[in-house]
Amino acid sequence: MTEREFLCIAHRGASSYAPENTFAAFDKALELGARQVELDVHFSRDGHIVVIHDDTLDRTTDGSGAVSEMTLAELRSLDAGSWFGPEYSGERIRTLAEIFEQYKGRLYFHVEIKARAEGLASRAADMVRAHGMTEDVTITSFWKPWLEETRMYAPELTTGWLVPLGRDSSWDYSIIEQALELGLDQVCPRADITTPELVSKLHQKGFVVRCHGAYSEELMRRAVDCGADGTTVNFPDKLMEYLGRRQ
Repeated sequence: MTEREFLCIAHRGASSYAPENTFAAFDKALELGARQVELDVHFSRDGHIVVIHDDTLDRTTDGSGAVSEMTLAELRSLDAGSWFGPEYSGERIRTLAEIFEQYKGRLYFHVEIKARAEGLASRAADMVRAHGMTEDVTITSFWKPWLEETRMYAPELTTGWLVPLGRDSSWDYSIIEQALELGLDQVCPRADITTPELVSKLHQKGFVVRCHGAYSEELMRRAVDCGADGTTVNFPDKLMEYLGRRQ
Protein backbone atom coordinates (compact mmCIF):
# COMPACT_ATOMS: atom_id res chain seq x y z
CA MET A 1 0.00 0.00 0.00
CA THR A 2 1.24 3.50 -0.78
CA GLU A 3 0.17 6.99 0.14
CA ARG A 4 -1.17 7.39 -3.42
CA GLU A 5 -3.55 4.49 -2.99
CA PHE A 6 -4.67 5.49 0.49
CA LEU A 7 -6.52 8.79 0.90
CA CYS A 8 -4.28 10.82 3.20
CA ILE A 9 -6.56 13.74 4.08
CA ALA A 10 -5.11 16.57 6.15
CA HIS A 11 -7.81 17.30 8.74
CA ARG A 12 -8.61 21.02 8.74
CA GLY A 13 -5.27 21.24 7.00
CA ALA A 14 -2.15 20.04 8.81
CA SER A 15 -3.82 21.03 12.05
CA SER A 16 -1.22 19.51 14.37
CA TYR A 17 1.28 22.04 13.05
CA ALA A 18 -0.68 25.18 12.18
CA PRO A 19 -4.00 26.80 13.14
CA GLU A 20 -6.82 24.74 11.67
CA ASN A 21 -8.79 25.81 8.60
CA THR A 22 -6.41 28.65 7.75
CA PHE A 23 -4.11 29.30 4.82
CA ALA A 24 -1.24 28.39 7.16
CA ALA A 25 -2.70 24.93 7.80
CA PHE A 26 -3.36 24.24 4.14
CA ASP A 27 0.07 25.55 3.14
CA LYS A 28 1.62 23.24 5.74
CA ALA A 29 -0.34 20.29 4.37
CA LEU A 30 1.09 20.97 0.94
CA GLU A 31 4.59 21.38 2.36
CA LEU A 32 4.30 17.97 4.04
CA GLY A 33 3.22 16.33 0.80
CA ALA A 34 -0.52 16.00 1.39
CA ARG A 35 -2.72 16.57 -1.64
CA GLN A 36 -6.12 16.22 0.03
CA VAL A 37 -7.56 18.33 2.82
CA GLU A 38 -10.72 18.46 4.89
CA LEU A 39 -12.40 21.70 5.91
CA ASP A 40 -15.63 22.84 7.58
CA VAL A 41 -18.14 25.45 6.50
CA HIS A 42 -20.73 27.71 8.13
CA PHE A 43 -22.78 30.71 7.07
CA SER A 44 -21.94 34.21 8.23
CA ARG A 45 -24.85 36.44 9.24
CA ASP A 46 -24.89 38.01 5.79
CA GLY A 47 -24.89 34.69 3.95
CA HIS A 48 -21.23 34.12 3.08
CA ILE A 49 -19.78 30.61 3.35
CA VAL A 50 -16.88 30.76 5.80
CA VAL A 51 -14.35 28.08 6.70
CA ILE A 52 -14.35 27.36 10.43
CA HIS A 53 -15.10 24.26 12.47
CA ASP A 54 -17.00 25.40 15.55
CA ASP A 55 -20.39 27.07 15.72
CA THR A 56 -18.71 29.68 17.91
CA LEU A 57 -15.59 31.79 17.60
CA ASP A 58 -14.19 31.39 21.10
CA ARG A 59 -11.81 28.44 20.64
CA THR A 60 -10.01 29.41 17.43
CA THR A 61 -10.13 33.22 17.26
CA ASP A 62 -9.82 36.25 19.49
CA GLY A 63 -13.57 36.81 19.11
CA SER A 64 -16.54 35.27 20.86
CA GLY A 65 -20.11 34.34 20.10
CA ALA A 66 -21.79 32.52 17.26
CA VAL A 67 -20.29 32.52 13.78
CA SER A 68 -23.76 32.89 12.29
CA GLU A 69 -24.36 36.14 14.18
CA MET A 70 -21.42 37.99 12.66
CA THR A 71 -21.05 39.52 9.22
CA LEU A 72 -18.20 38.55 6.94
CA ALA A 73 -16.52 41.90 7.59
CA GLU A 74 -16.68 41.27 11.34
CA LEU A 75 -15.33 37.75 10.93
CA ARG A 76 -12.48 38.98 8.74
CA SER A 77 -11.38 41.36 11.48
CA LEU A 78 -10.63 38.51 13.89
CA ASP A 79 -7.28 36.87 14.53
CA ALA A 80 -7.59 33.16 13.79
CA GLY A 81 -3.96 32.22 14.40
CA SER A 82 -2.58 33.59 17.66
CA TRP A 83 -4.42 31.00 19.75
CA PHE A 84 -2.19 28.37 18.16
CA GLY A 85 1.07 30.29 18.37
CA PRO A 86 2.34 33.90 18.17
CA GLU A 87 3.99 33.20 14.81
CA TYR A 88 0.52 32.78 13.34
CA SER A 89 -0.78 36.13 14.46
CA GLY A 90 -2.84 37.68 11.70
CA GLU A 91 -4.19 34.47 10.18
CA ARG A 92 -7.80 35.12 9.17
CA ILE A 93 -11.05 33.29 8.75
CA ARG A 94 -11.42 32.65 5.02
CA THR A 95 -14.40 32.19 2.77
CA LEU A 96 -14.80 28.94 0.87
CA ALA A 97 -14.34 30.93 -2.34
CA GLU A 98 -10.97 32.23 -1.13
CA ILE A 99 -9.82 28.72 -0.25
CA PHE A 100 -10.84 27.40 -3.66
CA GLU A 101 -9.16 30.29 -5.44
CA GLN A 102 -5.94 29.87 -3.45
CA TYR A 103 -5.57 26.10 -3.85
CA LYS A 104 -7.46 25.08 -6.99
CA GLY A 105 -5.38 22.59 -8.94
CA ARG A 106 -3.17 21.85 -5.94
CA LEU A 107 -5.53 20.27 -3.43
CA TYR A 108 -8.56 17.99 -3.39
CA PHE A 109 -11.17 19.14 -0.86
CA HIS A 110 -13.43 17.24 1.51
CA VAL A 111 -15.96 19.91 2.49
CA GLU A 112 -17.90 19.16 5.66
CA ILE A 113 -21.28 20.86 5.99
CA LYS A 114 -21.28 21.69 9.68
CA ALA A 115 -24.02 24.09 10.59
CA ARG A 116 -27.69 23.20 10.71
CA ALA A 117 -28.32 26.06 8.32
CA GLU A 118 -30.91 25.66 5.62
CA GLY A 119 -29.43 25.91 2.15
CA LEU A 120 -25.76 25.66 3.15
CA ALA A 121 -25.23 22.39 1.27
CA SER A 122 -26.76 23.80 -1.92
CA ARG A 123 -24.79 27.02 -1.66
CA ALA A 124 -21.59 25.04 -1.16
CA ALA A 125 -22.44 23.03 -4.28
CA ASP A 126 -22.97 26.28 -6.19
CA MET A 127 -19.51 27.41 -5.09
CA VAL A 128 -17.95 24.14 -6.26
CA ARG A 129 -19.64 24.48 -9.64
CA ALA A 130 -18.72 28.14 -10.00
CA HIS A 131 -15.04 27.29 -9.55
CA GLY A 132 -15.16 24.35 -11.96
CA MET A 133 -14.21 21.92 -9.21
CA THR A 134 -16.86 19.21 -9.33
CA GLU A 135 -14.09 16.61 -9.83
CA ASP A 136 -12.04 18.01 -6.94
CA VAL A 137 -14.51 18.05 -4.06
CA THR A 138 -16.33 15.57 -1.85
CA ILE A 139 -19.22 16.88 0.26
CA THR A 140 -19.46 15.29 3.69
CA SER A 141 -21.62 15.72 6.75
CA PHE A 142 -22.80 14.01 9.91
CA TRP A 143 -26.27 15.33 9.12
CA LYS A 144 -28.20 13.13 6.73
CA PRO A 145 -30.54 15.96 5.55
CA TRP A 146 -27.55 17.89 4.15
CA LEU A 147 -26.45 14.84 2.17
CA GLU A 148 -29.99 14.37 0.90
CA GLU A 149 -29.96 18.01 -0.16
CA THR A 150 -26.64 17.58 -1.94
CA ARG A 151 -27.74 14.43 -3.76
CA MET A 152 -30.93 16.16 -4.97
CA TYR A 153 -29.35 19.49 -5.86
CA ALA A 154 -25.93 18.40 -7.15
CA PRO A 155 -25.96 14.68 -7.99
CA GLU A 156 -22.67 15.04 -9.84
CA LEU A 157 -20.78 15.64 -6.59
CA THR A 158 -19.16 12.88 -4.57
CA THR A 159 -20.79 12.51 -1.14
CA GLY A 160 -19.69 10.92 2.14
CA TRP A 161 -21.60 10.30 5.36
CA LEU A 162 -19.69 10.76 8.63
CA VAL A 163 -21.09 8.09 10.93
CA PRO A 164 -22.27 7.36 13.51
CA LEU A 165 -23.28 10.68 15.07
CA GLY A 166 -21.76 11.25 18.51
CA ARG A 167 -18.25 10.65 19.83
CA ASP A 168 -19.23 7.61 21.93
CA SER A 169 -21.95 6.19 19.68
CA SER A 170 -21.79 2.63 18.43
CA TRP A 171 -22.10 1.33 14.89
CA ASP A 172 -25.59 0.84 13.50
CA TYR A 173 -25.89 -1.45 10.47
CA SER A 174 -29.00 0.38 9.29
CA ILE A 175 -26.55 3.08 8.17
CA ILE A 176 -25.58 0.89 5.22
CA GLU A 177 -29.12 0.60 3.90
CA GLN A 178 -29.74 4.31 4.40
CA ALA A 179 -26.54 5.16 2.53
CA LEU A 180 -27.53 2.85 -0.32
CA GLU A 181 -30.97 4.46 -0.54
CA LEU A 182 -29.37 7.90 -0.72
CA GLY A 183 -26.90 6.84 -3.38
CA LEU A 184 -23.87 7.99 -1.38
CA ASP A 185 -20.34 7.28 -2.57
CA GLN A 186 -18.55 7.07 0.76
CA VAL A 187 -19.36 5.82 4.23
CA CYS A 188 -17.01 7.41 6.74
CA PRO A 189 -16.96 5.52 10.07
CA ARG A 190 -15.18 6.73 13.17
CA ALA A 191 -11.70 5.20 13.32
CA ASP A 192 -12.09 3.71 16.79
CA ILE A 193 -15.04 1.53 15.73
CA THR A 194 -13.70 0.56 12.31
CA THR A 195 -12.92 -3.13 11.91
CA PRO A 196 -11.80 -5.28 8.98
CA GLU A 197 -15.26 -6.87 9.02
CA LEU A 198 -17.02 -3.51 8.75
CA VAL A 199 -14.71 -2.35 5.97
CA SER A 200 -15.31 -5.60 4.07
CA LYS A 201 -19.08 -5.24 4.43
CA LEU A 202 -19.00 -1.65 3.17
CA HIS A 203 -16.75 -2.58 0.26
CA GLN A 204 -19.12 -5.38 -0.69
CA LYS A 205 -21.88 -2.77 -0.94
CA GLY A 206 -19.74 -0.63 -3.21
CA PHE A 207 -18.74 2.15 -0.80
CA VAL A 208 -15.41 3.88 -0.45
CA VAL A 209 -14.52 3.66 3.25
CA ARG A 210 -12.93 6.82 4.62
CA CYS A 211 -12.41 7.00 8.38
CA HIS A 212 -12.67 10.07 10.58
CA GLY A 213 -11.67 10.75 14.17
CA ALA A 214 -8.12 9.39 13.80
CA TYR A 215 -6.83 11.73 16.48
CA SER A 216 -3.88 9.55 17.51
CA GLU A 217 -1.24 7.61 15.65
CA GLU A 218 -2.75 4.41 17.03
CA LEU A 219 -6.14 5.22 15.46
CA MET A 220 -4.43 6.31 12.27
CA ARG A 221 -2.71 2.93 12.03
CA ARG A 222 -5.98 1.19 12.84
CA ALA A 223 -7.70 2.86 9.87
CA VAL A 224 -4.93 1.68 7.55
CA ASP A 225 -4.65 -1.81 8.98
CA CYS A 226 -8.42 -2.41 8.83
CA GLY A 227 -8.31 -1.98 5.07
CA ALA A 228 -10.05 1.41 4.84
CA ASP A 229 -9.48 3.51 1.74
CA GLY A 230 -8.42 6.62 3.62
CA THR A 231 -8.70 8.74 6.73
CA THR A 232 -8.56 12.31 7.88
CA VAL A 233 -5.57 12.95 10.11
CA ASN A 234 -4.10 16.02 11.80
CA PHE A 235 -0.53 14.91 11.04
CA PRO A 236 -0.40 13.79 7.38
CA ASP A 237 3.37 13.38 7.45
CA LYS A 238 3.10 10.60 10.03
CA LEU A 239 0.44 8.84 7.99
CA MET A 240 2.53 9.01 4.82
CA GLU A 241 5.53 7.72 6.74
CA TYR A 242 3.51 4.78 8.06
CA LEU A 243 2.17 3.98 4.61
CA GLY A 244 5.70 4.07 3.24
CA ARG A 245 6.89 1.54 5.83
CA ARG A 246 4.13 -0.85 4.75
CA GLN A 247 5.22 -0.98 1.12
